[in-house]
Amino acid sequence: MSNRRQFRPAGVSASVASPSGEQDSEGIPGGRHLGRARAARGLMVVAFTLSAVLVALVGFVAIQLFRLQANVDTQPLNLGSGQESALPVDLSTDPVQILILGTDTRTGNGGESDGGEDLPPGGGNSDVMMLMNLSADREDVTVLSFPRDLLVPLPSCKPPGGGKSSPAVDLGQLNGALASGGPGCTVAAINNLTGLSIDHFMMADFDAVKELSETLGGVEVCVSEPIEDEYSGLSLPAGTSEVEGEQALAFLRTRHSFGDGGDAGRIKAQQAFLASMARKVQAEETLTNLPRLYSIAETITRNLTVDDGLSQVTALLKLADRVKDVDLGNMAFVTVPTEPWELDPNRLVLDEEAAEPLFAAMREDRSLTEPSRAPSPSQSGGSASDEAEVPAPAPEPPAIDAAAVPVTVVNGSGSVARGTRVQALLVAEGYESAQTLETVGAPVTQVYFGAGFDTAAAEIAALFGVDGTQLIPSPSAVGVEVLVGTDFLTGATVTPDPLGGQLQGQTAEEEVCQQASGF
Repeated sequence: MSNRRQFRPAGVSASVASPSGEQDSEGIPGGRHLGRARAARGLMVVAFTLSAVLVALVGFVAIQLFRLQANVDTQPLNLGSGQESALPVDLSTDPVQILILGTDTRTGNGGESDGGEDLPPGGGNSDVMMLMNLSADREDVTVLSFPRDLLVPLPSCKPPGGGKSSPAVDLGQLNGALASGGPGCTVAAINNLTGLSIDHFMMADFDAVKELSETLGGVEVCVSEPIEDEYSGLSLPAGTSEVEGEQALAFLRTRHSFGDGGDAGRIKAQQAFLASMARKVQAEETLTNLPRLYSIAETITRNLTVDDGLSQVTALLKLADRVKDVDLGNMAFVTVPTEPWELDPNRLVLDEEAAEPLFAAMREDRSLTEPSRAPSPSQSGGSASDEAEVPAPAPEPPAIDAAAVPVTVVNGSGSVARGTRVQALLVAEGYESAQTLETVGAPVTQVYFGAGFDTAAAEIAALFGVDGTQLIPSPSAVGVEVLVGTDFLTGATVTPDPLGGQLQGQTAEEEVCQQASGF
């Protein structure tokens, strides 16, 4: 093929003629239109690509939300005969009450329940009953625990699957309401008891605890002594440990390991576990980490039954947004005030005088952690004349012989000098036999006492400002034992109780060590 150079007369530029004969500024006919066409095509490609990415992203989010949505089971909110359910609330701005239930059943991989095939309508009894209040100003969270041995009036309830209604009873065990008529029956019973109108409920089985603790990578707990509980399978060394899976479940379920071996010790352990979980979630900013938040949401929804108002995953995400910035010191975990039933001391009834101010504070959306707003008898309807009738002070008990009381200072503060200082404070008050021992770190100061030393223990607790809830009988204590925690690093008294000593419980900010029962 020949390679010929085209002849071009001088002064004539090389160009390609356009049909219209137009030339651009460089002498190229139609060149401006070609440039515009190329630019337009480029913008169309970019726009199409962005649209495709957005559509794919929206589709992915929709698919993931649909997956979560498909996990959620629902049951009616209130099944009490003749009762009305709460009015709808705005989960972002209104005060919201949510009843949290843990069932004493679990579901295996094949869908079978450990409770057997012939389960009652609710699927079993309530192993955990906690009423959570989220304040309208988004600054406070109150979680109120109800003992499962508490006897209360139970309403007639309609089973969620249909059938004959359960009869109303004047006094029945609260945790049995779930078996009688599902979670809505427990909602109705607590509404009657408290004067509240609960907005929502969440019910989870044993597997939820196991899987959530694993998703979080473990939850930190503390026990005063080594624990080997053959009933629950709980096995822990003294001090602080991280539990997850079966050990987390055992920690929450054990009745024999803590306190006096009853429900009160178990509730304190549950409150400490939730407080520790709240600290971990905030420290790791879990609720602002979308991948972790999604994994937690998937774990929760897979094991959760809720009312219809919480059945949308977006509602659960609103709740997460609601609590993510609440100060840990404003998250209060308290137990409803009770007293032994006169006909059976193994059962409990409501201490109405002590409970009513607490219920009033929740109805009125008041904080429990601010002294100026804490519940008092006058706020719950007491008259001026009632306040004027102040009972005469009880006579002081006879003085004890402090020198004869064996006292051991168990120093878990992390500072060797602190143990010596507390011993010196005791000696100055006449407890001449006080001696010190070192132990692993303890977050809270507690006073244990053996048989016959309750009066001396109460005086020592008062001396150091130890809250009455941390004054604990112990079969293994010889005389009085003062466990010095990190809340007693300076001064002559411990850090004041944020709940004002009026209520049994703790805030999420406090790290509470559980007292082993010795059973």
